[in-house]
Amino acid sequence: MIQQYSGIQAYILRIRRRLHQIPEIGLNLPKTASFIQRELEALQIPYVLSERDSGIMAVIKGDYPGKTVAFRADMDALQLEEENTVDYCSLHKGCMHACGHDAHMAMLLGTARLLMTWRHSMHGTVRLIFQPGEETARGAALAIQDGFVDRVDAIFGLHIGTLFGKEIPCGQFVAARGCCMASYDHFILKVKGKSCHGSNPEKGTDPIQIAAHMILALQTIQTRELSGTTASVITVGKVTGGFEYNVIPDEVLIEGTTRALNEEVRVYLAERIRQIAEATAQTFGGTCETKILWGAPPVVNDPRMARLAADAIAELLGEEKVSMEMEAPCMAGEDFANYLGRVPGAFLYLSSSNPRKGTDRPHHSSGFNIDEEVLWEGAAAFDRIARKMLQR
Repeated sequence: MIQQYSGIQAYILRIRRRLHQIPEIGLNLPKTASFIQRELEALQIPYVLSERDSGIMAVIKGDYPGKTVAFRADMDALQLEEENTVDYCSLHKGCMHACGHDAHMAMLLGTARLLMTWRHSMHGTVRLIFQPGEETARGAALAIQDGFVDRVDAIFGLHIGTLFGKEIPCGQFVAARGCCMASYDHFILKVKGKSCHGSNPEKGTDPIQIAAHMILALQTIQTRELSGTTASVITVGKVTGGFEYNVIPDEVLIEGTTRALNEEVRVYLAERIRQIAEATAQTFGGTCETKILWGAPPVVNDPRMARLAADAIAELLGEEKVSMEMEAPCMAGEDFANYLGRVPGAFLYLSSSNPRKGTDRPHHSSGFNIDEEVLWEGAAAFDRIARKMLQR
């Protein structure tokens, strides 16, 4: 069975390396979208374009009626300067594919090529969704608004890399039952005081001091308000304020992220951050404006779809190559969760962690890379899932 997929690796490898060279950020990705369109046209696969962003939905319609299954790949990159020295390094300064999205697109195009070989026996339709804006948590919502998952019976996504743990052997799949990834949201706290000279702090209101108290107080939400068994994260990642060493500024900006495994905790974190930030500022004579930029809810796989995916992968590669168990859900987030809120499906993981090749680096790092030898497995897995649903 594996032999039928041997020819797809070279194609996916070429696509992945070219996409790695042209990373783009956000929702508008003209070079990436044009490249994908050219490949779809070469494969003679029709597609529609989003009017809101660079999203693309390709459609492969079988000769017989049946269900509609969708597969999604994210497209956007990150603002990082690549430190890898491979010959296919990013050509766009200050931007790189440090999260595997180049591989996701390549594997989905590989899937498209495989699906076209048996479309005449296909009972149903496959939609291939190429989605920008995953890193900003906006792309999936826009794809849904564009109708890309209307009347879809099941949807599947896949993440390559070290996301679920670099100790997972290279080439191993995880198709978890239930929740596998956390929600992710962005909070912004604008702490306002009153500027004065540093030699006379009593004449002003110090927003830096207020911010320091605030950052420490926020951590007590986890340690004193939530059970020790309740998974959550509150991280302050950015503090901006001041312009001279001896001047107390007017304001300080605090930015951070929250993570949770259920919606109730997610909402609780946001509300308590607002309450504590505003009360702390008031205590020290300042004020605080709170903004919550809602990202995506937790990623919760449909157990039936996870089982279907696991069975398809096991039939292809062997039962030892796929697990439905996780030691704990990953606290990273993914806007694929928005699709799962509307359509039964599963978000899969494919490890490319290989210490010998240096591909065990964390995501979102300037040295992130993947073991390309497993690329064909991702495309083959999607193809087998589609066969399981649409072939009789």
